Amino acid sequence: MTQPVYVVGDLHGQVAELERALSLIRGDGGPDAQIVFLGDYVDRGPDSRGLIERLIAGRDAGLNWVTLLGNHDRMFAWFMEDTPRHDPHLLVGYHWLHERLGGVETLRSYGLEFEGQIRLEDLHQMAQAAVPKSHLTFLRDLVLMHQTPELAFVHAGIRPGVPLNAQRDNDLVWIRQDFHAHRGPYPKLIVHGHTPVDRATHYGNRVNLDTGAGYGRPVGVAVFEGQTCWELTDQGRLPLTP
Repeated sequence: MTQPVYVVGDLHGQVAELERALSLIRGDGGPDAQIVFLGDYVDRGPDSRGLIERLIAGRDAGLNWVTLLGNHDRMFAWFMEDTPRHDPHLLVGYHWLHERLGGVETLRSYGLEFEGQIRLEDLHQMAQAAVPKSHLTFLRDLVLMHQTPELAFVHAGIRPGVPLNAQRDNDLVWIRQDFHAHRGPYPKLIVHGHTPVDRATHYGNRVNLDTGAGYGRPVGVAVFEGQTCWELTDQGRLPLTP
């Protein structure tokens, strides 16, 4: 019998949604269920700090959890380097602290309030004093891909035509259009988040579980047995099919 794999979409600082997802999973698979989190634990929502602490606690308790790297997690980690690093994939004029990206909310969850003009070097110094080293280690340890014999879990998607073991980091955390437009088969069924949809959606060659928790909507939760999958809801398993 294939061991079920439970998957949680983008959480974006929504601790209550994390706890709801964990409750659904415990009810279906018990306390030792294998869970893959698809990244984007920070930004936009109210408690990025609390969410990272909860994931660290689960890891330290020896739970069977896999935490993937999302683009927002990487932007946070890069900002926290000794010299803040800007993600060149962003549109010109955008940066992690832009109002549309949510870095301000993440820093606020660590107790940093700032109004009006402040120099980046000053804010960076404040952040380095406020963010626990254990959180930075957690961010550095996030993985880009997790695979089973039939599934590949990534944050954003993969580049069509490129073997799974040759994918570029940038594509795994940022890709959208080329990945979404591809209708042919991938080497495995790709399970991802990154691009909000109204509900968990199976496209035949990929499954998107980003249901917009960063904008206050319920997080997407699914369970896979091989490539057969179900959305996990308060009413139990609902078939998730193309």
